[in-house]
Amino acid sequence: MEIVIAPRPQQITALFMNRLTTIDIRKQYLHFSAGHFTIFSATERERLHGHNFRIAAKITGPVGDDGLCFDYAIFKDIMRDICERFNEYTLIAEQSPHLQIESDEQFHHVTHNNITMPLLRTDTILLPLRNITIEELASYLLGCVLEHKSTLEQHSIQMIEMQVASGPDQWASCEWRASDANKKNR
Repeated sequence: MEIVIAPRPQQITALFMNRLTTIDIRKQYLHFSAGHFTIFSATERERLHGHNFRIAAKITGPVGDDGLCFDYAIFKDIMRDICERFNEYTLIAEQSPHLQIESDEQFHHVTHNNITMPLLRTDTILLPLRNITIEELASYLLGCVLEHKSTLEQHSIQMIEMQVASGPDQWASCEWRASDANKKNR
């Protein structure tokens, strides 16, 4: 039995030549365990607890002549490094208006509503965020990916949607578009 492959009509071929494709990177190993608490007001916050945070990204770029958008391993490695950077730490919102943070050689003394929690400096990361929530983390972790500017430019990345989950069905996302970045640089 002979297999016949129909040629693509010229109109469709033209459509495929300069198309953008979105690659959804969502791997089981892209996660980190971290402690945190959400701050609701000057007097209310959650108790210190932890999550197994998961991250994923949708990355949009042009499909090259070789039929590839980019080598997925590049972005999987970037995301794996992000997870390793935050794994097994307590994350504290350094820019919260409701926290006072003083540090000595051994501890960060984090005060909320006149209650101070001493946290080992070696086990704590102070993040330049207002709160440790998935919506704030999505924006911050997107910024971590955007630090790889030369990689983004090399692969003509047009859009990234960074996603963070604190549980199986609770995700937040933050989006960056190259066109928006180019407008700001004018």
